[in-house]
Amino acid sequence: MDEKPLYVDIRSLLDGTMPEPPEPQLGRRTDGHCLVYAGQVNLIFGDPESGKTWLCLACAVEALQAGRRVLIIDLDHNGPAATVLRLLALGAPTEALRDPSRFRYCEPEDRLELRQVVDDCVVWRPAVAIVDSIGELLPLYGASSNSSDDFTMAHSNVLKPLAKAGAAVLAVDHLAKGADSRAAGPGGTAAKRRAIGGVSLRVKVKQPFTPGHGGSATLLVNKDRHGGLRAHCPVGDREPVAGTFKLLAFTEGVLEWQIYPPADGERNDDENAPAEDVAAIAELDPPPTTVEDARERLRWQKQRTANAMRTWRNQQGGNAA
Repeated sequence: MDEKPLYVDIRSLLDGTMPEPPEPQLGRRTDGHCLVYAGQVNLIFGDPESGKTWLCLACAVEALQAGRRVLIIDLDHNGPAATVLRLLALGAPTEALRDPSRFRYCEPEDRLELRQVVDDCVVWRPAVAIVDSIGELLPLYGASSNSSDDFTMAHSNVLKPLAKAGAAVLAVDHLAKGADSRAAGPGGTAAKRRAIGGVSLRVKVKQPFTPGHGGSATLLVNKDRHGGLRAHCPVGDREPVAGTFKLLAFTEGVLEWQIYPPADGERNDDENAPAEDVAAIAELDPPPTTVEDARERLRWQKQRTANAMRTWRNQQGGNAA
């Protein structure tokens, strides 16, 4: 096997013979565009019962139906019975779930067992690797969710090797508690966001998920390193709408699901400031020049101020400084 060169071939880059940037390949919307990247770590985060795990399992079913391999690392201890029942309800082929060469599920009890799973799967090369959840992964390594070094260590030992083996890694995580922190993304260190090589999706419940009745969730692009998903989303929002994940009613024992694209011009409701906040910005004299300027004068939280400033500027037609 040829060794990896130490330096990038810039001549090929300039000649246009370098590979094109990757495109999302999993989590197919009804318009044909996909949500998450193969060979990358993708983060799926949101509040409890927002549909994060349902979305990840739907992606697993998509891969299994296409004859591809799926790994589930269940650190949240959802349990094999509950997980398999969900997969079957979503339409996973029974023969695929029976076949360990196509589907593998594990509940590692410690980091040694987890490391064995990762080493095995680097050889097995699953197309999809679900890690549920980051909140349980870090304690397994005696790591703190607020430490960049601790997260980087866990990422290097588990998530990165799976991605390098070609898997679309779907790492499930929870939202932070503070308002400004929640606006930024998942709880804990900012190293989580930096480590994302694919897409980071915020999952926000739209219609609660209830047994036998389905539910729906809005999907928002928190980060897209390569821009392949963001290019097919409406513009204008910091976190644009990537689509809607919907579980439909059961049909002959199968819970139908779809990922719908956003409507033309659909906006992220969380980024639309209320009229009274926009009016408060407009009344400042002199007009604010930055979010921090407005925040200090109004004594608001940062995210509230940012939303109001963005809406105010949009209403000014982009003419405000």
